[in-house]
Amino acid sequence: MFGKLTWHAIPFDQPIPLLSAAFVGVILFAVFLWIVLKGKLPYLWREWLTSVDHKRIGIMYCTLALVMLVRGFIDALMMRTQQALAFNAPGYLPPEHFDQIFSAHGTIMIFFVGMPFLIGLMNYIVPLQLGVRDVAFPTLNSVGLWLTAAGALLINISLVVGEFARTGWLPYPPLSELKYSPGVGVDYYLWSLQIAGVGTLMTGINFVTTILKMRAPGMSYMRMPVFCWTSLASSLLIVAVFPILTATLAMLLLDRYVGFHFFTNEAGGSPMLFMNLIWAWGHPEVYILILPAFGIYSEIVPTFSCKPLFGYRSMVAATLAICLISMLVWLHHFFTMSAGGDVNGFFGIMSMIIAVPTGVKIYNWVFTMYGGRVRMQTPMLWAVGFMVTFVIGGLTGVLLAMPPADFVLHNSLFLVAHFHNVIIGGVLFGAFAGYNYWFPKAFGFSLDERLGKAAFWCWIVGFYLAFMPLYVLGLLGMTRRMQHYDQPEWYPWTLIAEAGALLILCGIVLMAVQLAVSIRSRARRREPTGDPWDGRNLEWATSSPPPIYNFAVLPNVEREEPYWGMKSKARESLQLSAEPHYEPIEMPRNSPTGFITALFAVITGFSLIWHIWWLVILGLVGAYATFVVFAWRDVAEIEIPAEEVARLDRANRAARAAALKEATA
Repeated sequence: MFGKLTWHAIPFDQPIPLLSAAFVGVILFAVFLWIVLKGKLPYLWREWLTSVDHKRIGIMYCTLALVMLVRGFIDALMMRTQQALAFNAPGYLPPEHFDQIFSAHGTIMIFFVGMPFLIGLMNYIVPLQLGVRDVAFPTLNSVGLWLTAAGALLINISLVVGEFARTGWLPYPPLSELKYSPGVGVDYYLWSLQIAGVGTLMTGINFVTTILKMRAPGMSYMRMPVFCWTSLASSLLIVAVFPILTATLAMLLLDRYVGFHFFTNEAGGSPMLFMNLIWAWGHPEVYILILPAFGIYSEIVPTFSCKPLFGYRSMVAATLAICLISMLVWLHHFFTMSAGGDVNGFFGIMSMIIAVPTGVKIYNWVFTMYGGRVRMQTPMLWAVGFMVTFVIGGLTGVLLAMPPADFVLHNSLFLVAHFHNVIIGGVLFGAFAGYNYWFPKAFGFSLDERLGKAAFWCWIVGFYLAFMPLYVLGLLGMTRRMQHYDQPEWYPWTLIAEAGALLILCGIVLMAVQLAVSIRSRARRREPTGDPWDGRNLEWATSSPPPIYNFAVLPNVEREEPYWGMKSKARESLQLSAEPHYEPIEMPRNSPTGFITALFAVITGFSLIWHIWWLVILGLVGAYATFVVFAWRDVAEIEIPAEEVARLDRANRAARAAALKEATA
């Protein structure tokens, strides 16, 4: 009845996962009990779990990312500690547990930290910057969020029921084939990513449609903020390459479940087919992550330099060039696998060329700062830290793009250092910059600056301590994923890397303290105008947090940086623009479709992993029935009365008028 699921699936002989699961379970139960006792459960269901408002969906994406960041970092700290203790010793992690940890760490950090963090920021900010009320498909947006959360839940279930993959964050065959990985670990990986990947593809389609078809009056393509351009490029890449990931993992599932031979060494299969397909998705995935981060820096640097972005058109051109060239570099991930000199040469050259538009962006940010009145507040610190760190990562990437050098450094810790150099220094620093920059927009009060700066310095110093030694270790010949070693010259460098990981832990703790302190003192941190940074684009033209409909009247865009133009006119005339004519606004009604569909997706995925076929059928029928019920809704929208729209907008206009009078007094 329960397929392969038995009591043996729970690792009673391994105290670390059991104690970790018990600790997490106690925290979750305590949070749930607090919500119930406070009477907040109906509010949570009505206003958050079933919300189709892009802003609340964005906040939930970012919350998921921050929670999974803690889980993923704990895995990283465990790996660093194991290697620090494993010189001529077994360490504290058995090999099979160590293998699962490094596989889970990479999977979580890419799919369930980087992706949801940046998609969350895109969700919140892009419709505001476009001057529209919501995304093109609000309910699809909710479904995408909850499918991503479903994939994350399945990976965490593997901690205590069964096991996770031992193959690394990409399940290369033949190791991932049933013959060599007969357990359920690879199946957890495959079904988690299939479910989350469908959610991500929905999000990509949604944002491509939103940006191309839903913009405020007068907002031509060349008046869009750079963050909207980078979000568009990232979404186009999602639509182009996530079907490749889905198809590739589906073929591996067919190999494992039905006995097909797509990637086996016999019966006409080829593991190299998997390599090409997974990296045809995998390298564009790096740019899916980094492009929105580039957009965040392009918003922060002009704001805190008090001047327009240098070279706007070249920024747009560089973004589109990266979007295109990113599809032509995947083979540099396996130069060593006998593709031939001509093929290696072509992909090596393309890998160097893609550094050019990235360099254009770096110079544009530097030239924006040059001659400006730079304010080194927390978001700007993350941006400057990124520029220095990402340049180092980019230079080591160009080095690895040369096939002769790659033959020496491939699969060494040099590669691991490079990858983290660009992902942490580029993507994660960008997410943290956006988090600090747009937090006042989302919640109406700012984060503590002192603690924010302390967290930044712990992160950046910890990063250099943790990953610069890995470059040295790579050059000394240490390969990745080593559970123990016996080379004495490696030992000091692993200790330095461990110290860096502990300093990053201090940075994470300080970020948590920053959030707690800021919430407790939120009354004095409020900014009534909704524009705490003297921003330049339309997200700052409405109150903080914005109403459900974003804008009382859709703005008319006449130039780049439209909100800066509005403020300049108000400062010159010493008064706000005339009060608009208010009308009722229709907004989409909240729907439980996404949450319920994700619940059935978890049931279906878990059942497929453990071969509980009757439960698979039940899950699929439930998901289908959910969509049928959604399609038969009679009332799809709610109406906000003109009086309510006027009341909220007049309060915000009064605060802005008072701020204008004070500034010009």
